[in-house]
Formats: sequence, C-alpha cells, structure tokens
Amino acid sequence: MALGVADYVVFGIMLVMSASVGVYYRFTGGKQKTTQEYMLGDKNQSVLPVAFSLMASFVTAISMFGLSSEVYTRGTQFSIIIISYVIATPVIGYLYLPVFFKLGNLSLYEYLEIRFGRLTRVITSLAFSIQMIFYMAIVLYVPALTLEAVTGLPQSASILLVGLVCVFYSTMGGIKAVIITDLLQSILMYASVIAVVGVAWYETGGLSEIWDISNRYGRINFGNFNIDPTVRHSWLSILVGGSFTQISLYAVNQTQIQRFLTLKDYKTAVTALWCSLPLVIVISLLTSLSGLAMFSKYYNCDPIKSGRISSSDQLMPLYVLDTMGSIPGLTGLFIAGIFSSAMSSVSPILNSLAAITMEDYIKPFKKQEIADKKRVYLMKILVLVYGGVCITLSFLTKYMGAVLQTSLTIFGVIGGPVLAVFTLGILLPYINQKGAMAGLIFGLSFSFIIGFGGPKPPVENLPSFTNSCTIFNISTSSTQLPSSFYKGTSHDDGYAYLYRISYLYYIVLGFLVTFVVAMIVSAIFRGKTRDHNPDLFTPYVAKRLLRRDRDYGQRL
Repeated sequence: MALGVADYVVFGIMLVMSASVGVYYRFTGGKQKTTQEYMLGDKNQSVLPVAFSLMASFVTAISMFGLSSEVYTRGTQFSIIIISYVIATPVIGYLYLPVFFKLGNLSLYEYLEIRFGRLTRVITSLAFSIQMIFYMAIVLYVPALTLEAVTGLPQSASILLVGLVCVFYSTMGGIKAVIITDLLQSILMYASVIAVVGVAWYETGGLSEIWDISNRYGRINFGNFNIDPTVRHSWLSILVGGSFTQISLYAVNQTQIQRFLTLKDYKTAVTALWCSLPLVIVISLLTSLSGLAMFSKYYNCDPIKSGRISSSDQLMPLYVLDTMGSIPGLTGLFIAGIFSSAMSSVSPILNSLAAITMEDYIKPFKKQEIADKKRVYLMKILVLVYGGVCITLSFLTKYMGAVLQTSLTIFGVIGGPVLAVFTLGILLPYINQKGAMAGLIFGLSFSFIIGFGGPKPPVENLPSFTNSCTIFNISTSSTQLPSSFYKGTSHDDGYAYLYRISYLYYIVLGFLVTFVVAMIVSAIFRGKTRDHNPDLFTPYVAKRLLRRDRDYGQRL
C-alpha cells in the first residue's frame, strides 16, 4: 500500500526538521569549530533534552518492533525488565558516574589507560567500537523493514535515506544537534506508539477488552520464577541480565557518558539520569501494550501463519497498514516515528565513535598536539566514514535473526567483560594491569564462544490461531522465527548445555569470568602497592584510600 499525500507530508516534515537542526547549530553559537562545542556542547546543555537523549539512544530503536513482537508471540514476561531499570539507575548514578564525570575525559577509555595501561584502553575501546557498529546496523535495518512492509519501498532505499540524514545533521551540528533532534524524535516515537495503542483501544472497546483477549490466549504471563539458566525469560534472568545490561549501557558506554559530560556538573548529570528513568519506563510499557493491542486484532488470524508476513518483526507495520491506512497522516506519523527511533540511536553513536577514534587511535600516535580546528575537521570526516560503514553493514542485518534478541546478544557478549574491567578499576585498588588484561581477554573469549560458538535451539512461541482466516496461504507449521539467535527452549536434545543458557545471562557470565580471572592474576602478580589517585575510584573507596593515607602519614 502506497503512502498518501498527508503521510508524505508528515514524514517529510520530520526529515526536514532533523536536517534543519543540524544546519542551525552549524551556523549559530561557535559554529562547531571547537572540540568543546562539537563533542561536549560547551558543557551547558539542559537537563530535559539530555534526559530524552539518554532514553532514546538505546531503548526505542529496537523496542518498538522487538518488544512488541516479543509480547505478541511469547507474552508479557519480558516486560518486567522495567524493574531492572529501577535497580540499575542508582548504581549508575552513585557508583560509576562520580568517577567518570570528575575526570571529564572526552574518551571514557582514557580512564583505563590511567588505571591499567594503554593496551587495556585500546582493546576495550575497540570492543566498544565493534559493539556499536553492529548495533547501528541493526537499528538502521528496522525502518527499512517497516517501509518495505507498509509501502513496498526497497530496503536499500530506506537504509540509505535514514543513514544519510543521520550523517548529515550529526556532521553539521555536532552533539548539540544530536541532543535536540533526539528530543524531537522521541516525541514522534511516543506519538507513533500511542497511536497504535489508541486505535486498538477504540476498535476493541477499551483496555480491559485488550487485556481479556490477551489473557484468554495466554499472553498475560508474569509467573515464570524458574531459576534454571536455560529458561529464556524468567524473573531471575530478566532482572539480573537486564540490570547488568542497563548498567553497561549507561555507566561504561562512551555514548551515554559523553551525554552526561554535556551538562555543567555532576549533580545536574544525576538529575538527567533520574529524569530519563520514567521516560524509559513509559516507552517500554507503551511498546509492551502495543504488542497486546496487535494480538487483540490478530488472535484469531495470525498474520505469520496465514502468510501475510514472514517475520514477527513485521507485525507492527502490518497492524498500522490494516488499522490506520485509511486515516490521512497516521501512517506517515508511524513511519516518522520509526525513522526517528533509528536516527535518535544512530546519530549519538556516530558522534561517540568519532570521538574515541580521535582520542584513542589518532591523537596518541601524533608527536605534536593536533590543533583544535583540525581535530574537529577530522572528527567530521570520521562521522562520515562510520556512517558509510554502518549503512553497508545494515544490508546484512536481515541475516541476524530477530531484532530484539540480536541487539541484546551483541550487548551481552561485549558488555559483560567491559563492564567488569571498569568495575574492577573503580572498586578494587589492588587490581593491576596484568590482572585486568588477563581478565578482559578471557572474558571476551568466553563471551564470544557462548554467544556465537555453537548452534542454539529455537524458541517456541505461544499458540497462534487461524480460525477466522479465509483467503490467505495458511501454514500448518508452528509459528517460528529464525533460530540463529534464540537461546533456551524446551527442545534441548542435541544442544550443548552451554549453548542452551539464556542470552540474558551472557553479560553476567562474561562479567564474572573477567572479574574472577582479573582478581586471581592480580593476586598472583601482586607487587608493591602503588599510590593510587583517589579520583580513580568510586567515592566510598576513595574515602577509604584517603583515610589510609592519612593514617599512614600520622604514623610517620
């Protein structure tokens, strides 16, 4: 179905607004000529836009399709992940953020060089770059999938469109443009999901009817308390894995730390973090509810079984086509929201990748200090280069499996060991370079083996039905998605236990392996205790070090 004139107008307004923000910040203020302005926004950004930017960077781009299709096909169990957001927020704000904000380094990974040496910094920075490049590719693929399902527009054209717009305003306007466009695009994301829920509310007769239908067919399921690690989604796996993932994304991730550093002081940064929490919770709840809303329409004629679509990730665009296609502008609003979710995730990552490439790979190898104007010019070139890499890899994302689990798998495999190294650095003064390096290498190796080293069993969906279908090509097979990234199922025959462990535990296991190996190696090669800078440790540990030094001085 082709978009109408009103839909194109809505969609076009979003694109023009995003591009215009980049142009505005290019020719106002300092005109993006200094690193301080281009990468840190002159450290005078407002709390609310930064809070929206923090939320948009890692939540909505994947959750609009991934979480809604998860709820549609397997029920509401995964929705309890919002509790892990609440658990993680104080840990981020009061354990990690004080250290990195006080140091104020443009590259987060400069901390690791000070604490554990240059090699640790480079390996961790490379791991982040790989993680974010693949994540961007997934996020760019999502709107392409949407437009192909709704309008028939080829994925290649969609990927190029959203990628080029992101690169344009990110290059032109720097982090100021990124933050403001994140705010505008977040509003569109909320509007598009609210539209989906609102239409279902109107068609079914209210939220209670949506809930009753979903409950009748087993989609309301919050009761999995199984502690078996091979159970894909249980309270334990979701809360533990979700908390570790949230901490890794907000506390030791260049993209988010760079946003915190655009604020004037630590207190303001913590305020922005807490303000982002309800934003994350609301969008997650709305997206989960949209999954139930879609089920209330298709519970008697599953579009996957009936052959209308080939993947559950296409459910939301199909729903929009069926329910909003005749309402001028609403389909365009949805498409704009999906594009917004992609751009609000991709643009800050492009910005942060350019920053760490300059700080971690280029600047250290220059014998002379690079002039600030030249640094900004080089970082703009880097944004263009990373944008091109991202667009290229996006064409391969269709082979990665379901959107939600793929992204969380990538975060888990790399995020666990990286989180562990930073945690060791800020908590345990006796951990040395040998220990940190050994732990990081062992942790990354183990995580890649468990994440990508062997075949994973497919996951069963809840029953779906085609009782009301009349004209479609109904499949008699059970509704299944590609199995390459599915972990934890009742069909365990023939699969090694290691590869049946829930993907949500990947980040936890990677963290633990890194942590334990680093502690053992540091204990073995423990030399003379060094004098540590208290600024490198979380406040509680820093106070203990200061007290120890004071007591030692008094004894002398």
